[in-house]
Amino acid sequence: MIKIANYIDGDLVPPKSSLYMDDVNPATAEVFAQIPLSNQDDLKAAINSANKAFPMWSKMSVEKRANYLMKISSLIKENLDQLAQAESQDTGKPLQLARVVDIPRASANMEFFAHAITQFSSESHSGKNSINYTLRRPVGLVACISPWNLPLYLFTWKIAPALAAGNCVIAKPSEITPYTAYLFSRLCIEAGLPKGVLNILHGQGPEIGNTIVESENIKAVSFTGGTTTGRRIAEISAPLFRKVSLELGGKNPALVFADCDLDKAVEGLVRASFTNQGEICLCASRIYIEKSIYEQFKGKFIDKVKALKVGAPDEQSSKMGALVSAQHLDKVRRYIAIAKEEGGRLLCGEEPIELEEKYKHGYFLRPHVFENLPNTCRTNQEEIFGPLVSLNVFQGEEEALLLANDSEYGLASSIWTNDLSKANRIADQIETGIVWINCWMNRDLRTPFGGMKNSGLGREGGLEALRFFTEPKNVCIEF
Repeated sequence: MIKIANYIDGDLVPPKSSLYMDDVNPATAEVFAQIPLSNQDDLKAAINSANKAFPMWSKMSVEKRANYLMKISSLIKENLDQLAQAESQDTGKPLQLARVVDIPRASANMEFFAHAITQFSSESHSGKNSINYTLRRPVGLVACISPWNLPLYLFTWKIAPALAAGNCVIAKPSEITPYTAYLFSRLCIEAGLPKGVLNILHGQGPEIGNTIVESENIKAVSFTGGTTTGRRIAEISAPLFRKVSLELGGKNPALVFADCDLDKAVEGLVRASFTNQGEICLCASRIYIEKSIYEQFKGKFIDKVKALKVGAPDEQSSKMGALVSAQHLDKVRRYIAIAKEEGGRLLCGEEPIELEEKYKHGYFLRPHVFENLPNTCRTNQEEIFGPLVSLNVFQGEEEALLLANDSEYGLASSIWTNDLSKANRIADQIETGIVWINCWMNRDLRTPFGGMKNSGLGREGGLEALRFFTEPKNVCIEF
């Protein structure tokens, strides 16, 4: 049994409460680790440690800070297999996915912001009799709260720019998938990261997560997760006049036009719909197809979806593993029932899954595809965050945009067409913060990342992240 520890003041320590909760392997439904239940006392120790470290860390040269991040990035690469195995065990995702996507991206996050901070420049404005220049200084103690679906990938996506900019971080990984954050803390110790610069507290969101957010010592909060929780964080933070970055839910549309490369669109949207069991905020969940090619697209799409191997995470041939928890599996199954009640026609999803005895009690679910659902129904409007998508018909560009924008969310979208003018017109009008044209999940870490409407507030990535984690100060010199 693995006993996960908090990371406070440079050391791995048990929770002050001595209380733990179970960490379950979703593929086997078996407990494999114990997670600390942190409380106010743990937070106090972390804040004291961070406050002591901040003067030194904030004044350290960017080159030295970057070197620490580069050391950690290299250690992630060196421990790729261990981290990938841990990520698969904790999330239920295919081991191969963790090995080629999650862990390499975590290393890339650390490396990218190590380089970015050394190129981060301030502005200067020359006037008739004065010069104004901008100083950018770290905010102070910041909270980074990451989700369960891409645990180390999104954990490092937050803490890397925060640390690079000279802040000290109180980080809380999801209590559902905390294992790689714990292993990451061990790598930070190995890298010699100064004590107190990064503190990692484990535990439940409503308890320690809420306690962190309510602390007046925290000067900025970066959160990825559900819209309801994000709204609560914004409510707590508003009276404190502090910075908040919220990357929240999505109900992402894909528009497939008759002039697209059909095979490429089908291949891309199978991947966009069901990668990581559909447990990615960027996954396509509402697919709109132009009427003249609807039947052709549907046939090809369903054939490829049925061919996806759902199975043991450690099998090379598995394209989908287990959903992250029993509770989440129940949630997705409820939406499957809702889709049927709303008149949806199930095209695939009820075929049996062949599993060896070890995985018989795991949280596995085949990808489900529905058609004939109205755009206003719950299935097409509410975030499900699992392997369930709907196929919908449109006629013409105007209707496609109306259907795509008929949502309270606005995170990501994809457009599939060989008409570049059309693609650019729609990209300009579609209400999402990210638009992919003839692709999905093609990411450049320099670009702004985030959504509109109920999908969030602010942007992550590149200079946007470094600006968020710094305070600008204008200095005017008259001559």
